[in-house]
Amino acid sequence: MAKPIKFCFQQSAGNVHKLYIYDDVTAYSTFNWNTLSYDESETSANYFRQQLETIPDTDTIELHINSNGGSVKEGVAIYNQLKQSAHKKVGYVDGVAYSIAFVVLQACDQRIMGIGTSALIHDMWVEAQGNARELRKMADDLDVLMESNRKIFMERSNLKEQQLIDMMADETFLTPDQCLEYGLIDEIGDYRSDGQDVQEKLMQQVQQLKGQLSQQKSFREQLQEFISQPPAPTPKPPEQEMKLTNQLTKFFMNM
Repeated sequence: MAKPIKFCFQQSAGNVHKLYIYDDVTAYSTFNWNTLSYDESETSANYFRQQLETIPDTDTIELHINSNGGSVKEGVAIYNQLKQSAHKKVGYVDGVAYSIAFVVLQACDQRIMGIGTSALIHDMWVEAQGNARELRKMADDLDVLMESNRKIFMERSNLKEQQLIDMMADETFLTPDQCLEYGLIDEIGDYRSDGQDVQEKLMQQVQQLKGQLSQQKSFREQLQEFISQPPAPTPKPPEQEMKLTNQLTKFFMNM
């Protein structure tokens, strides 16, 4: 059974490296019973760091996102790694960019959402246990983390802080048009995948080949028509030439 794509690096022509976040952002993957430990996640900040180190600073990164979000700790670290890198970064939302995945998108120089995609912004939440004092401290800690998290969105958007606070408290889903209006993305793309471009080029080549075959067929038909025509009759020699030929024939026969 093929392994589902979670986080993939692919180098394209022109020194462009495509990165895909197609799963929840987590520090660890599934538990491996062979090693009795958790496998490293392909959406962790550490894995992201390892892959970024292999890409030259002069190359371009295309980040494709289709993720429900995940670990704030890992996502913020990925965001800051992208911000610190010298690469040109173009981010695409291919499906959904929810929660921390939408935060990661903000690190890209150019942020693009495809038609039919969506984003989600909301307050952080945690699973907590403990006594009253510990739970109150956890709530205070979340307030601090949320203030820091909001600064990422406010850095490039035109949202007022109170407006952003209200939207995140309401767990707001956003369309590409709304994200563009709020300055959370730079454009709405109607881009096509490489596979579609390749298919279109193949179709063009097929049409060209059909045209060439049609021309060859037309030429072949003309050639067959020319060959099938009866040969032209051999012209008869003039009467004086025939008379002279007969006289010469008789002369040589009487010699």
